[in-house]
Amino acid sequence: MKDPFPIPPIPALSAAVQPWADYFNLPTLPLHIHEVLIIAAFYEFIRSVVAPALSSRIFPRQYAALSKTKKLNWDVHVVSFVQSTTINILALWVIFVDDERRQMDWQERLWGYTGASAMIQALAAGYFLWDLCITASHVNVFGLGMLAHAISAVLVYSLGFRPFVNYYSSVFILWELSSPFLNIHWFFDKLGMTGSRAQLYNGLVLIATFFSCRLVWGTWQSVLVYRDLWAGINQGPDFIAGLTSLDKEGHVAISVPGRYTESMRFVTPDTEVPLWLAAVYVASNMTLNSLNFYWFFKMIEAVRKRFDGKEDGVKEKVAVPATNIDGTASGVSTGTEKGAATTRPRRRTILDGEDPDAPPPI
Repeated sequence: MKDPFPIPPIPALSAAVQPWADYFNLPTLPLHIHEVLIIAAFYEFIRSVVAPALSSRIFPRQYAALSKTKKLNWDVHVVSFVQSTTINILALWVIFVDDERRQMDWQERLWGYTGASAMIQALAAGYFLWDLCITASHVNVFGLGMLAHAISAVLVYSLGFRPFVNYYSSVFILWELSSPFLNIHWFFDKLGMTGSRAQLYNGLVLIATFFSCRLVWGTWQSVLVYRDLWAGINQGPDFIAGLTSLDKEGHVAISVPGRYTESMRFVTPDTEVPLWLAAVYVASNMTLNSLNFYWFFKMIEAVRKRFDGKEDGVKEKVAVPATNIDGTASGVSTGTEKGAATTRPRRRTILDGEDPDAPPPI
């Protein structure tokens, strides 16, 4: 399937990036660099123009009360919501309508290329490029952890322009199906709807999508990509673009599908799966899978703490020293005496973020 992005490659931009693409062995980057930069600029436009305007109109009191730093965080969450929603819709569309992608074998899944899958990869790379610029320019707000995350994401998605596992760009982006609900949860907190019925329903959907998309779908697809990587390490591609392998009788030595001439057009005699590349990919994937399981159990804990306590009283009573009228100690109160109960603040959870204004994990 050809690249469905409405704006074709810009010749001057492609030519400008070509030396860098050659140096870093990213042959498909010139075809999609315009998508990366356009989508990054689009998200910045949403953050700086659309989000403030809409938020001031829809939530005038809440948005106006935010400090400059908190408004930045709010606007970033608006971008995150827009990005995760649109990229998921586009990825699902590509998976269902791209017939070339559906027919790919393990070699095409590793080294193959379709314009539609590459577009998904480019749009994701554009978002993480924008994210890198925002976190780097406001590192005092988002912290070094988010900066490291943004750098890693840009580097990993850039590897896809080799092309490398282009097929799986639409697969693993579906991890983000839970992200819109995570952003909605964050907005419920900021709008004073913490513990509301709406937040409960949203939390249940969040947990369901997180479990099905990240733990079930994501883990199974990780197993499949590991299998393809293992095959690629032990065997190179059967097809080299522009070359035909003939036997002594002059016949084609290896029979390959005719579609290879298009899907494998970026394969060269040097194409392989370097051990370092497979190790980096597998290590990154396993780390993210482990975090997904960790986050899942933390989210269940968060929902239980937030809503189960309502029946018993959300506030937990603790023992505190009681005093007489003259101020002298009279022993320890169990919290049962009238006026003696105090509350213990609810412990922060993964749904709250690392601090009151931490952006959600993407």
